[in-house]
Amino acid sequence: MAWGLSGLGLLILLLAGDALVKGAVNLSLRIGIPALIVSLTIVAFGTSAPELLISIKAVMDNVPGIALGNVVGSNTANILLVLGIPALLATMHTSECNTRKSFNHMIAASLLFIALAYRGVFDWIAAIILLVALAAMLSDAARDARAHRKADAVCTVKDEEDLEGVDPDMPGWRIGLFLVLGLVGLPLGASLLVDNATIIAKEFGVSDTVIGLTLVAVGTSLPELATTVVAALRRQADVALGNVIGSNMFNLLAIIGIASLVGPIDVDPAFLQFDLWVMLGASLLLIPFVYLGRNITRIWGIVLVALYVTYLFVVLAG
Repeated sequence: MAWGLSGLGLLILLLAGDALVKGAVNLSLRIGIPALIVSLTIVAFGTSAPELLISIKAVMDNVPGIALGNVVGSNTANILLVLGIPALLATMHTSECNTRKSFNHMIAASLLFIALAYRGVFDWIAAIILLVALAAMLSDAARDARAHRKADAVCTVKDEEDLEGVDPDMPGWRIGLFLVLGLVGLPLGASLLVDNATIIAKEFGVSDTVIGLTLVAVGTSLPELATTVVAALRRQADVALGNVIGSNMFNLLAIIGIASLVGPIDVDPAFLQFDLWVMLGASLLLIPFVYLGRNITRIWGIVLVALYVTYLFVVLAG
């Protein structure tokens, strides 16, 4: 029963997150907010809403391992699994996408996150530091996007049509329906998933940290995985690298930053000894694709997926 309810919670989260993004994007553009601002804020936060709600619920339920495991595990899965599986289907021409600056920001965010983790707790002080860093990176991204708005760059959102879920003809009642479904579904799905994931952890005698790093992390990475698989099949997978980098930055800075304002998140020593360094190591694996102009070929796809399977085995065996 717990497995079924966890799956139901995850499904509700994914559908509700998608509904919220569609409703918020169309409402924002309807009332005149520029597409650039929408892409940098509402879409980014909307697609991270499932992870955010899970982390907040985990903090409120005093299972911090799920909150941290969700973020750290999702970041590792985003690189090894979300980029690895599509590469098995078709070469991802990431050399065409200039993501050096975003990659540098992601590494900086990762190092900042690890440094704060060594304080032993993510409290309101850490939350402020993370959110200030997020604001600085968003401001820098906004300046860059504004400067290059008219450039024909692969990884730049230029027009309203580039935004996911945009429908100029969407009636007002449908926008309202999407918003309501998203706002109601997200807390419901988060509650189902966290509560039943905790039950599963107790049944199998594993920690909530392990459940957060595996079941919850992989589940919340499914939207990114679906997107990159479709992109690979359409031979448009060059945008996947930028999407993964952006998602990872939001996970570290926004989700834990906001969740830490709800309540303190204690750091399991296992994170400091292993999982945070795996996350950083996985991030550094992107250097050949970001700086050396390498494409993510099928061979690389096999390597990335194999590394992720090995990581899961170590986590579950430990």
